[in-house]
Amino acid sequence: MKRQIPKPISGGLILSYKCSCRCLHCIYGCSPEWSADWISENNLEKILSGLAGKIKPSPYGSEIISLNYGLHFTGGEPFLNYELLCRAVEIAKNLDIPSTFVETNCFWCTDDKLTRERLRLLKEKGLDGIMISVNPFYLEYVPFERTERAIRISYEIFGENLAIYQMEYYRRFKDFGIKDRILLEDYFKMEKKELFLENVEFLLMGRAVYKLSSKIEGVFPRYPAPRFLNEPCVPPFLRTWHNHFDNYGNYIPGYCGGISFGDCRNLDRLLEGIEIENYPILNFLMDENLEGLFKFAVDFGYKESPDGYFSRCHLCLDIRKYLVEKKDFKELSPKEFYMHLE
Repeated sequence: MKRQIPKPISGGLILSYKCSCRCLHCIYGCSPEWSADWISENNLEKILSGLAGKIKPSPYGSEIISLNYGLHFTGGEPFLNYELLCRAVEIAKNLDIPSTFVETNCFWCTDDKLTRERLRLLKEKGLDGIMISVNPFYLEYVPFERTERAIRISYEIFGENLAIYQMEYYRRFKDFGIKDRILLEDYFKMEKKELFLENVEFLLMGRAVYKLSSKIEGVFPRYPAPRFLNEPCVPPFLRTWHNHFDNYGNYIPGYCGGISFGDCRNLDRLLEGIEIENYPILNFLMDENLEGLFKFAVDFGYKESPDGYFSRCHLCLDIRKYLVEKKDFKELSPKEFYMHLE
């Protein structure tokens, strides 16, 4: 039986999972240790051609950026391969993909001249804007003065098409007078641990549920598995907005790292539907939420964690992390994602 998957209207193209940082919260488990496996120009053409005509522009115009509209280039850290990033922007521009922007941690912004030259060239090639990541996890790797430089020069070049994610952390770092890198433990000496996630968006998924667990105890409670079994994964799992497409050709639903609808290098064929019986994990998540997947995993020997789970995404990820070691499920891709969570 064929099952329809969402036709994407916005999203992010992951050029590689390789990153200059190994942030404790990363939902895609990115790190310097990942195989680079940069997306090939041939696959860039295939994926972007498939997205052309489907990606919707910002409600404010095709040259304006909005988080849940348009297409952004991401990773990993896309500026690790600047030439590839430039080529991706050119291809997207030639295909009239609207509202394009790049996401960066600013590690490369070591001086004004380099930062200005690179951003100006990207704009000339057709990039509409930029999103700069700001949070205490990047702060362990990227001196804040580089982030400030990137923000200042990005505003010169892109104007209002500069997005800061997240502005609340930018405000706090400025108030604290931070300029360099700071370990998370030292940051907690400036700001109480129970307050560092206040008034910000924080996703309890990916590496965070393993590497941040000791630091978010007391901030977020844990619950036994039955607490989440009837919480719906749909519609977020089958949404049309802000999905991701990676360098291996995976069509990733939403932020759900390590799971794939199939090969987005032939997106039109994929959107005709998938033979759902060949993808049991997708089948459970689409039709039975976590309850079916949990029972399926238990039959494979999965044991519920006695410590409990922070969220339904934590439970789902822990199940998939177990199953990927037991059998080759095609939809659990890329496999390397599961190796970089802890």
